[in-house]
Amino acid sequence: MTGSEALAHRFEEHRGHLKAVAYRMLGSLSEAEDAVQEAWLKLSRTDTSDIQNLGGWLTTVTGRVCLDMLRSRTARREEPMGDTQDTVGAFVPDPVLRPLSHIDPAEEVLQADSVGLALLVVLENLTPDERLTFVLHDMFAVPFDDIAPIVERSAAATRQLASRARRRVRGATPSNEPDLGRQKQVLDAFLAASRAGDFEALVAVLHPDVLLRADSGALVRGAAASKLVQGAKSVAEQALMFAPFTLSAELVLVNGSVGMINAPEGRIQSVMGVTIADGRITDMYILADPERLRRLEAPRA
Repeated sequence: MTGSEALAHRFEEHRGHLKAVAYRMLGSLSEAEDAVQEAWLKLSRTDTSDIQNLGGWLTTVTGRVCLDMLRSRTARREEPMGDTQDTVGAFVPDPVLRPLSHIDPAEEVLQADSVGLALLVVLENLTPDERLTFVLHDMFAVPFDDIAPIVERSAAATRQLASRARRRVRGATPSNEPDLGRQKQVLDAFLAASRAGDFEALVAVLHPDVLLRADSGALVRGAAASKLVQGAKSVAEQALMFAPFTLSAELVLVNGSVGMINAPEGRIQSVMGVTIADGRITDMYILADPERLRRLEAPRA
C-alpha cells in the first residue's frame, strides 16, 4: 500500500464521523458530503508527519469548512422560502431516512445521524459561530481550546458563545416522545383519520398549538408554496386537502423518530417528520421540495 493509499484508508475510517459533524452543522446531506470532500482535499495537500491526532485534526478542519459555508449563506442573505410572513421559517432540513424495522430502538440513539429534525430547525436560527461552537463542543466534545482558533476568539469567549447557543437551543427545541412504539401509535391514528376524512379525529391527534412547517422549495410553478400553519383545526384542514396522498404513505424512521414518506412507485414525493408529546403531535416538518427529494432514496427493509 502506497503512502497516499494508506492516508486515504485512514481518512475513510473517519468519514462517517465527519459527515455527522457536517450534517449537524449544515442540515444538508449534499453540503455535508461537499464539506467532507473538502476536508479530504485539505488533508491530501498537508504534511501529516506532525498530526498526532488525525481524527481531531479532521474534525476541526471539517468544522472550519462548514463555518465558511454557513458564513457564506449569511452573507448572501438567501431566504429559500421567500420573505412573506407565511413562509419565513418554513425551511425543513434534509431528512435521514431508514426503514422502521431496520434499527432496534435501543440502538437508534447510538447512530451518528439520529439528530432530530426539531433540533436541526433550531440550529438554523443560531449564528454560524454559535452553531459551530455548540455542535463541536456539546455534540462532539471538542475542547474550547481547539474551537477558539476556528471562530477567532479566546477560549473564554468561545465558552460564552457555547453557553448562549445552549440556552437558545434548550429554550426552543420541543420535547419528543422517546418511545418509538407510542410514536407509531400516534402516526397510525393520524394516517387513519386522514384516509377516512375524519376532521374531528385529526384534531384530536393534534396538539391545539401544533405548528406545521411545509417546505416545498423556493418556487413551485412560479409561486411560493411553502408555508407555516399553526393550530389544530388549521393543520387538520391542510391534512384533509392532501388526504389522497396518504393512500401511498408509509411509516419510516425520519432522523431516528417515526415519520412517514409518500413514495408511489418508489419515488419520494414528500417526507414528514413530527414531534409528539402526551400522545399528540406538537410539530410537523414536511419536505416537498422536488429538487431536494430527488437526492433521497426510499428506505428498504
